[in-house]
Amino acid sequence: MTMKFIDVAFNGGMKIDAILHPPVTPAGPDTPAPASTVIRTDQPVKDGGEGTAPTPFELFLASLATCAGVYAQRFCEARKISTEGLGIRVGCEFAPKGFQVTRMTFVVTPPQGFPDEYRDALVRAVELCAVKKHIMTPPAFEVVLA
Repeated sequence: MTMKFIDVAFNGGMKIDAILHPPVTPAGPDTPAPASTVIRTDQPVKDGGEGTAPTPFELFLASLATCAGVYAQRFCEARKISTEGLGIRVGCEFAPKGFQVTRMTFVVTPPQGFPDEYRDALVRAVELCAVKKHIMTPPAFEVVLA
């Protein structure tokens, strides 16, 4: 089984980073380790942060939007269709109380000169987003103390 680890770093105030490490796979002694990626988060000033980076929840929403973008771009590129003018705008509706998203609407603007016969297929491609699939069939969550 491949494992991927994410470490959390506390950087003062409400600045909290996620350090994404590459998946752990067997590697030979001459194989350089792939670099980790750091994703910075913060909270708005009204919530005790400095507003210097997106909140974790904003990153969650952005991951859904950008994942849809990846699938739309790959769809076009696989068919040698220019992505000039391709766009996706995601509307997020929230419950009247609490901070629960109740609906997300992905509005896809096809690129310039996009063939009409591919319109439905582009929608189906965007619906394949892996992040969305994880929400639809969530993983098990477990919190343990070290």
